[in-house]
Amino acid sequence: MNISRKDVGDRGEQLALEYLQKRGLQLLERNYRCTGGEIDLVMLHRDTLALIEVRLRQDRSFGGAAASVTDTKQRRLLVAAQRLLQQRPAYRRYRARFDLVAIEDAAAPRIEWIKDAFRGG
Repeated sequence: MNISRKDVGDRGEQLALEYLQKRGLQLLERNYRCTGGEIDLVMLHRDTLALIEVRLRQDRSFGGAAASVTDTKQRRLLVAAQRLLQQRPAYRRYRARFDLVAIEDAAAPRIEWIKDAFRGG
């Protein structure tokens, strides 16, 4: 059976969502898209808006999931975050941070949640 990249990505996002919800985060939006970027999960963590990138890798051959968030990807996340905050004024009352959920091996997932994984701007 051939599994598409989208199916793999959806599986990773679902694993991340369940993991974070068990830790008390509340889902606000999933797959926020705009010209120039995308945010996988927009969640509320206490009084902080967590803008979450989910990365799933089957193995660590190319440095693993966390290493796959390049400078280019970070810039695209920043663009998406700026647009999100423009379009959703209610979110501006929260401090925002970029988190990364790195998942290794979807079959037997090892999940790492990196809070404040990088800084924008």
